[in-house]
Amino acid sequence: MKSMTISQAARAAGVGVETVRFYERRHLIARPAKPPDGGFRRYPPETIERIRFVRQAQGLGFSLREIGELLSLRADPATDCSQVRERAVAKLESVERKIGELERFRRALEELIAACPGSGALRACSIMEALASAAGGRPPLRSGAGSATAARHGSAATSTR
Repeated sequence: MKSMTISQAARAAGVGVETVRFYERRHLIARPAKPPDGGFRRYPPETIERIRFVRQAQGLGFSLREIGELLSLRADPATDCSQVRERAVAKLESVERKIGELERFRRALEELIAACPGSGALRACSIMEALASAAGGRPPLRSGAGSATAARHGSAATSTR
């Protein structure tokens, strides 16, 4: 594969031109020097490979900062696989925490919906009441303890982080 213009490189990597420029600004890929004759910058095949690496890592939930660290490890011949594994384990733990948080959100929403009469005047809406009570400085009920009482009294439990 020979060097390419930015649009060709973007197409080959499966991204837009603006993504290539963004990765350049974030120093995830090198910006080729402008040719002395005034032609277009040319991107080597390694850049396309690197863009694909970035996209794959993003797909696994790695942040751009974390991807920069992975790219630095990749470029260092002294890097041990354990260093990469450490980062993957940390990312997995982060994902598991987020899943737990989303599950709490789901339970709280299920409780709000179950307590809602589903019709009637907005002022009687238990979902709006629960959200307003949390916004008004009163601590919202957490999913679980106390939610049955809240449902019996026409207000629903909410969850916070």
